[in-house]
Amino acid sequence: MQPILNFVKYLIPFSIVLFLLQYLIVSNVFGNITFFYSIWSIYTFHILITIVSYAFLLFVHKSFQDFTGFAYMGFSLLKMLAAVVFLIPLLRSDVISKIGDVALFFIPYFFYLFFETFFAIRLINKR
Repeated sequence: MQPILNFVKYLIPFSIVLFLLQYLIVSNVFGNITFFYSIWSIYTFHILITIVSYAFLLFVHKSFQDFTGFAYMGFSLLKMLAAVVFLIPLLRSDVISKIGDVALFFIPYFFYLFFETFFAIRLINKR
């Protein structure tokens, strides 16, 4: 339980800073544009999928230490599929330009991917 709490201890401030930064940019620069997804829903998705992913990595690392890297790659694929499933309502909607909504989703996606990769590498190197 302690490793996941240590991870969340870093994830929460990271998420708050990233959320506030994106919220300020969207509200000040793109204030007149209505997006399909709210920033709250995007960050809720990213935070939950990141916590579940790291918890799964901790489980694999504890049970099958040699397969932690494979588990990370496999869950990254599932995370990409979950992102596509999350975006299906947008893709099927009548919104004319979807580029802004997709960018609003994938910019934090890559930040969370980097964050998760950093912690996964630390976990893999810990033997």
